[in-house]
Amino acid sequence: MCEANAYLRQDGKEELYMEMVDKVIPEADGIILEDIFGRRKVIKARIAELALVDHRIILEQDGGQI
Repeated sequence: MCEANAYLRQDGKEELYMEMVDKVIPEADGIILEDIFGRRKVIKARIAELALVDHRIILEQDGGQI
């Protein structure tokens, strides 16, 4: 499988935000994450790092969740 887990980095710590992310869709006011089952989460954040070999998406929040 090629999906990744998304982590939210805050104060130097990373917390799991969403598992099995299949799509990352940038929007004007944040990012839409969609998993392999079609479930979606929207977060006001930016991509801080993509570690593709490790299947990790690191996000940093920009002003809270939608």
